[in-house]
Amino acid sequence: MIKILLARHGHVEGIKPERFRGREPLDLTARGRTEAAAIARRIAGTWQPSQIYTSPMGRCVETATAIARACGVAAKTCEELNDIDYGAWTFKSFEDAKKQNPDLFAAWFATPHLVRFPNGEALQDLAARVANALRTVLARHPDETIVLIGHDSVNRALLLELLDLPLSAYWRIAQEPSCLNEIDVDAGKICVRRINETGHLEA
Repeated sequence: MIKILLARHGHVEGIKPERFRGREPLDLTARGRTEAAAIARRIAGTWQPSQIYTSPMGRCVETATAIARACGVAAKTCEELNDIDYGAWTFKSFEDAKKQNPDLFAAWFATPHLVRFPNGEALQDLAARVANALRTVLARHPDETIVLIGHDSVNRALLLELLDLPLSAYWRIAQEPSCLNEIDVDAGKICVRRINETGHLEA
């Protein structure tokens, strides 16, 4: 059986007030570094992961580094775990996006599976990338515990894949900063044991 511990990076600027962060290079805030340390303790205290794969974005690498240090294992970057490319909307505030293109903004929340961002990706592009990442992990680590560090969008897409849900259900899953998801895959049978767990952040 393979156990996948899917986590989101810690807090960054642009979460509140909200922006389309995507490929914008953002470091963890002081709060984000505290959150990364908390999820590192949670993982190291409960499981023994053999490998960590992370998005190449700095906020994920920094979160993965904290977990790697706590667990005594290596962290490798995986391009396919990169955040969705919002194109021309990258780091645009929700307020500005709504003013400039109210129809596209509304569609993103009503029918996200039908949206392609200007000069950017659609959810179908993201889903294909993360599915490739998942296939690689399942093939390379059939009997191990693996940590994946992704983004809000990446984690939602992965969970939809694992739950056999359509991309239209994108907004039904929450992913808070430094949350933890746990998935077991045994002989092709998938069991999602926890989603968006944040109890380790309460302290």
